[in-house]
Amino acid sequence: MVTITARYEGDLCCTANHGPSGAQLSTDAPKDNEGLGRYFSPTDLVATALATCILTTMGIVARRRGIPLQGASAAVEKHMQSQPRRIARLPVVLTIPGTFDPEQRKVLEAAAHGCPVHKSLHPDIDASITFHWPG
Repeated sequence: MVTITARYEGDLCCTANHGPSGAQLSTDAPKDNEGLGRYFSPTDLVATALATCILTTMGIVARRRGIPLQGASAAVEKHMQSQPRRIARLPVVLTIPGTFDPEQRKVLEAAAHGCPVHKSLHPDIDASITFHWPG
């Protein structure tokens, strides 16, 4: 279990604390929803969680199998819908530099699709994953 606490600071900003590490982050409402966009919005953090979870899950599998994954990157676009206001799409593009055989690609792609955040998203959210293997 991990406990995260959050405090409303006013002016549509919150501060969150990660219990185990003491790390802290701030959020703000986005400019298109009455905020100033000074920090990540709560929905930005969902997109961030998706991208970093995919990379981390792939990294775990890569490390276990001795597959070099250093330098892999993810870009995720957050698309909102207005009625009701919610995340509609989170397409992810992964760029994985290096040379990989078909089995390594298959294992890494399966890891990406098995990321806990991806599996936790509501099925109405389109969270496609595209892989770019430039090597």
